[in-house]
Formats: sequence, structure tokens, C-alpha cells
Amino acid sequence: MKVWIDGQLVEESEAKVSVFDHGLLYGDGVFEGIRMYHNRVFRLREHIERLYWSAKAILLEIPMTQDEMIRACVETCRANGLRDGYIRLIVTRGKGTLGLDPRRCPKPSVIIIAATIQLYPEKYYQEGLTIVTVPTTRNLVNSVNPAIKSLNYLNNILARIEANNANVEEAILLNSEGFVAECTGDNVFLVHKGRLLTPPLSAGALYGITRGTVIDCAREMGIPVAEPNLTRYDVYIADEMFLTGTAAEMVPVVKVDGRVIGDGRPGPMTGRLLQAFRERTRVDGEVIFE
Repeated sequence: MKVWIDGQLVEESEAKVSVFDHGLLYGDGVFEGIRMYHNRVFRLREHIERLYWSAKAILLEIPMTQDEMIRACVETCRANGLRDGYIRLIVTRGKGTLGLDPRRCPKPSVIIIAATIQLYPEKYYQEGLTIVTVPTTRNLVNSVNPAIKSLNYLNNILARIEANNANVEEAILLNSEGFVAECTGDNVFLVHKGRLLTPPLSAGALYGITRGTVIDCAREMGIPVAEPNLTRYDVYIADEMFLTGTAAEMVPVVKVDGRVIGDGRPGPMTGRLLQAFRERTRVDGEVIFE
């Protein structure tokens, strides 16, 4: 496998960063997870735009234009002969000193990894997930804003540990007000009385690319979409539930905190939206091999 590091494609064994890189030392940096489908990098421009928004929020100046970053991602896919798979795009603050001051890092570092991925076994897409709500609270928006896709994912990891301890695959995080924010790596969707509901971004949800795609598909299909504050009560009485994320795509949920969602099986609206999403992946995105 070849990895793109600061303008060069190198073998995986030669892909190295300094132990003084502030991305390693302090989680100082941003990243994107991007999918390839059917010889296209899905919604690559939207991912790159979000990357640059995250970087701007932490005053990290990426040493490439957005168009250059797009070309580098496609080039890395080509170098690995990939038409389907996953890209992990990372921008760190770069090599610096042992102090926190980002001004001690003169040059940010850009890393692009292109490989294959499967987040969940296929049975979960057919049968649905069982998940729980965990005690860990989602980051406050005036702390490390959840809209910033930063390298510091410890908030999510702590919640994932609690999911592991409960022997489930995912977990819902609530915000400081008790409203549903998101899961450890996915956005949350509910179906109730024919409406599609998802927490507002202000509740602590990430500006999910897959989230936005599903909302677009729903509106095109004439499904009413709303973004109200949601509590666990709303989750428990939902007719259907599913999660969205770049790696997870769309995965149904059939039980939360011991409560069966709907009839305990993936629902019809979830199926229709999944089909629409998959059709979108065939035509949307930057072509890898001409």
C-alpha cells in the first residue's frame, strides 16, 4: 500500500511522522473519512470543504489548495488501484516542540491513506443494531466544538468504551441539556409517523456528509424532514431508527436501552432511503480511473 505524505507517495513501511508532531502529542489536527464507490470518490468536494472548515476553526493553515487536495486524494486511490474503499485524510499541526504553542510548529503535515474498510458485519445491516445510551456527555459547543472533526476523539472513545462494556456496537451520546447529540461515530435518524427526524447540528451533531445526503434523498422522495431537539423518549417511541456515517453508511437500529424500536426489524423507510443513498453513490463524486 502506498501512502501520500506531504507531496510524496511512499510505501506503507516508509510512511512515518515525527514523534514531535503535535497531532501525535496533543491531538492537534483535523481529519476526514471519505468513501470510494464504483470508481468515484463520493462527495469528495464536500469532505474537503468540511476539512478546511475544521482547519479554519483551529487556525490551522493547510499548505495546499482545496483543488490540490482533491487531486492528491484521487492520485492516492489510483496508486493503490482502488475503485471502492475508504480514504483517511489527516492534517496535523506538524513537527514542533514539547510545548502546546502551535506557533512552534512551522509546517503542517498532510497524510492520505487509501484502503478497504468494513465497519460492521453484514448481519447488522440485515438485522439491525442493539445500542445503548451512555453516561459520557457530548463535548460542549463552547469547548471542543463537535463541528470540528479534530484528531482528539477521546470524547467519542470514552463513549465507545462504555458501549464495549455494555457489549453493543454503538452508543448514543446526549448533550449537556439531555438532548440526543449523536453516536460515537454516526449521526442519528428516527422515523415517527411518516416523518424523518434527526438532531439539529446545534445539539452537538457533526455536519455529517452522509447525514446531508440522506436528508437530500428524503426530500427528493417527498418525505418530511425535521431537525428538532430529541430526547431518549423520542428514540424509544420511534417507528424506525438508523445511523449514518461515512464508514457505516446507513445501518438500522432495532433496540435501544432494552426498548424495541418499531417491530424490532429494519423498517420500510430505512430500506427506501438506503436504496436511494446507494443509487446516489453510483453517480456522485470525483472519477478515479478515466
